[in-house]
Amino acid sequence: MRSHKVIEIRNLTPSTYIIRMEKNDFTFKTGQYITLGFSGSIDRREYSIYSSEQDDYLEVLIKEVEDGLVSKKLKRCKSGDYLDIDGPFGHFSLKENEISKKKFLFIATGTGISPIHSFIATHPDMDYQLLHGVRKEEEAYERESYQNNNYILCTSREKSGDFHGRVTDYLKQNPVPSDTVCYLCGNCHMIYEAYDILEKQGINLGPIHTEVYF
Repeated sequence: MRSHKVIEIRNLTPSTYIIRMEKNDFTFKTGQYITLGFSGSIDRREYSIYSSEQDDYLEVLIKEVEDGLVSKKLKRCKSGDYLDIDGPFGHFSLKENEISKKKFLFIATGTGISPIHSFIATHPDMDYQLLHGVRKEEEAYERESYQNNNYILCTSREKSGDFHGRVTDYLKQNPVPSDTVCYLCGNCHMIYEAYDILEKQGINLGPIHTEVYF
């Protein structure tokens, strides 16, 4: 367990925000997560790392949950506060030997885009397409971080995105080349459905990597 000083908080929507902390000597592999909470508190929650491996700070993307104890507390933290971090944990990571050779498809729903942001920020030259499923356009968190042609916003509640419907609807209408490496991060229903669609389209099970987000 280590304490990290909060540098700033960026509010992206009324309920979603990014906490930036001092990195200190913390190291991680993009795609990993940490547990986070106020120093001295036993309440903590798991969050994927949003920042890149090269950044000299540490960031997490958090959505305030209605009955969420930690997410509500963290939203009130301010510059100069200290948060306790444990980790990093997890194996939802890229294979180094594939990064410059393969075509990647990233599929995320909501804040499940957090580890995907870290992947792309760490390896900006990789060949990728990103499908981001949200309800409304305001949830296209920091869309400007991605190359326009590579980011497809799928909105289910309004017609303001690049595609009106769920990411799984987009997948059904736009088959994926069989040599694509796929990373799915989001709610379990999306992951199960997308997994089945990709399998039927000829993607082998090995190149499909999943991380469930609640």
